[in-house]
Amino acid sequence: MTEWALESIAAVQLPQAETIVADLLDILRRQLDVDVAVLARSEQGELVVQVIRGDPGSLDLTPGVPLTRDSGLLASLLGGDIRPGAVRSTASAPVFDSDGGIYGVLACLTTRPHPARNAARDERFLRLMAAFLTDSVLDLQEMWTRRRRVWQEVSDLIDDGGPQVVFQPILRLSDRRIVGLEALSRFPDLTAAPQHWYANAATVGLATELERIAIHGALRVLPMLPPHLTLTVNVSPSTLVAGLVDALPPVAAGRLVMEITEHEHISDDQELLSTVGELRARGIRIAIDDIGTGYAGLAQLLRLRPEIIKLDGVITRGIDTDAARRAIAAGLVEVAREIGGRVVAEGIETPRELATVEAAGIGYGQGFLLGRPAPASEVTQDTTTAATAATAATAARIAGGATAAGSAPASQA
Repeated sequence: MTEWALESIAAVQLPQAETIVADLLDILRRQLDVDVAVLARSEQGELVVQVIRGDPGSLDLTPGVPLTRDSGLLASLLGGDIRPGAVRSTASAPVFDSDGGIYGVLACLTTRPHPARNAARDERFLRLMAAFLTDSVLDLQEMWTRRRRVWQEVSDLIDDGGPQVVFQPILRLSDRRIVGLEALSRFPDLTAAPQHWYANAATVGLATELERIAIHGALRVLPMLPPHLTLTVNVSPSTLVAGLVDALPPVAAGRLVMEITEHEHISDDQELLSTVGELRARGIRIAIDDIGTGYAGLAQLLRLRPEIIKLDGVITRGIDTDAARRAIAAGLVEVAREIGGRVVAEGIETPRELATVEAAGIGYGQGFLLGRPAPASEVTQDTTTAATAATAATAARIAGGATAAGSAPASQA
């Protein structure tokens, strides 16, 4: 299962307040007929953009951008006469917190001459909206505090070289030979799952940068691996289309598998399909992650026709006791046969699961039973020895567990 999925974060939940503020800004923008409506928070002599709605165009406004005291745009937001750059018209009103203190500024900006209208009435509407926001800014302030902490944590991690990368073996089940490795991320905070870090990064706009540095960390191992081994790296659609292909080294040709995560919506636009086509032209194969866990995975399967279909650990675990799981596995084997691909079962943790996966016709697998993730220093050792050891260990597990009812599977980190 992918370690780089964009899921919700345990430590950072988006409160309802942000949605309320965004909706109010949209109403304000339409009512005053402006390009952009902004809520900016006052912080140590600066205004920091928190929520922005509309098309900022050339204004270069994004959440988290500070506007310093000497900024002409700040002067405009505060009602000054300066009209920097493309800003042709502004209107602003202070936003107070529940104690009556200044929280920040609610502002409207437009890059075109504003049509003649009742300015006094517009100002009253703007101030009405600013007053209405008072009930939401406390939750928003708490959210922003958490997001700034996340931004700093993720930024520090990127500056330090990114997450540690470990590698889990992928075995051909017919002879228990290691045929590939999947790169997985490990982060300093071991109490949080890796996907929480990537989801955190997504909330502050750093997901692509974090993914890229993790992928490049994994690719450094590729030249040291025996030529018969493939390397699988996980990637979200947005990172894949953001120029990643051009950054791949020549050694990736014929050796690399790009495993596209299901957790981010893939649209029908041609950009992703074009990128996938370019990858294939360079000898890079495509895998789809978490198949069997939802409609999105099936939609990816139909659009991308991957060379490798990954059966999610949610389906693999307990497959020996659940007929529905076995039916899903058998169906994916048939689909793979029709499109010329193969199936890899993830999360194999018990001998019974392994036997059931093989009985379903799945030829490849990975999981704690077959091999745990390991650092690069261990992976780059003699993989023939590793494959032999894996075969022996698997045989021992099967022999020891054939009559067992099945112990509780280890947690798939």
